[in-house]
Amino acid sequence: MIVIFLGPPGAGKGTQAAYISQKRGIPQLSTGDMLRAAITAGTPVGKKAKAVIDAGELVSDEIVAGIIADRIDEDDCRKGFLLDGFPRTLEQARMLDDIIAFRNRKIDVVLALQVDENALVDRLNSRIQQTKDAGGEVRSDDNVETFRKRLEVYSTQTAPLIPYYRDQGLIADIDGMKPINVVSAQIDSVLDGLS
Repeated sequence: MIVIFLGPPGAGKGTQAAYISQKRGIPQLSTGDMLRAAITAGTPVGKKAKAVIDAGELVSDEIVAGIIADRIDEDDCRKGFLLDGFPRTLEQARMLDDIIAFRNRKIDVVLALQVDENALVDRLNSRIQQTKDAGGEVRSDDNVETFRKRLEVYSTQTAPLIPYYRDQGLIADIDGMKPINVVSAQIDSVLDGLS
């Protein structure tokens, strides 16, 4: 089972991805984690990525796609995997299509978490206040201005993937504004329908 997760920052993708990974026994593949692992392992792609990062530049789509391609060839991905954070752009989606097709596999579903962006900002403010009330330290990137910029990037770069995958009949819309357990149940319903 190959699953892609789409949704804006703060929508709960991380929580739901961890749930799916554990329940379905498939690895959750986060591009950031894979990038760090490839660099640590000193793989050829990891070495390229390290050189780019050390130069203060953004890692190219080709490097990220190479890391994905290497990772999905590992044994734990044989039964499937869940992609969280990739693809982020139409170009990356096309690269992923090629990677998957080359391996004679197919994407089973794209879970699209539908959320109200103003409610996400309210959630962020609530989380910041809870962290402060608990005496914790608020992350430097946990502020409304940065968050709104991330939402804007999602809207312009990643949201176009929804019609791209909808045209392929792969989108399953999930109401991300519901309580966590209800969102999990919606996802289970979709994934159970695939098996």
